[in-house]
Amino acid sequence: MLNKLKQLSPHLTYHCLNHTVDVEEQCIRIAKAEGIKDPHQLFLLKVAALYHDTGFLVKYREHEAAGCKLFNEDADGFGFSQEDQETIRELIMVTKLPQNPKNLMEKVICDADLDYLGRNDFFPIAETLRKEFLHFGIVADDAAWETLQYGFLLSHYYHTESSRKLREPVKQEHISKLSIPNGV
Repeated sequence: MLNKLKQLSPHLTYHCLNHTVDVEEQCIRIAKAEGIKDPHQLFLLKVAALYHDTGFLVKYREHEAAGCKLFNEDADGFGFSQEDQETIRELIMVTKLPQNPKNLMEKVICDADLDYLGRNDFFPIAETLRKEFLHFGIVADDAAWETLQYGFLLSHYYHTESSRKLREPVKQEHISKLSIPNGV
């Protein structure tokens, strides 16, 4: 899967191989912090993390569903049970914004996907997303980006207790450093 992700558009400056690897690593860290020790559950989280943005190989919007389709094409070759396939598809789909996780594994992948919001590397990572959003017309200019980012940070919340404790205080520091856009 990682080799496929090397084929992502160079304009995907945020949704790139580095992001996928980071989400996979954060999934395992958060899962363990939340008490998930079952190797099979950890494996399913890893697979879902590796596939969660593969849909960007096909299209930008609704990439989660495209990622599920790519997973389906590969799943039989991996010998996943139907139940495991469904779990992985659900884990991929729950990363779609706005996130609405219903169980602990879904909460883990959601927090892993947006973990950077509460980390010290937030500003350089956010810059990669700004560039991507400008390129794909998600925002028209820097003012629109600032408004979108500020509103997103204000509305975002971490779903797991471990992420709330570790990442939320740092995220609040980031919010305090942002200039408040007009109209917000």
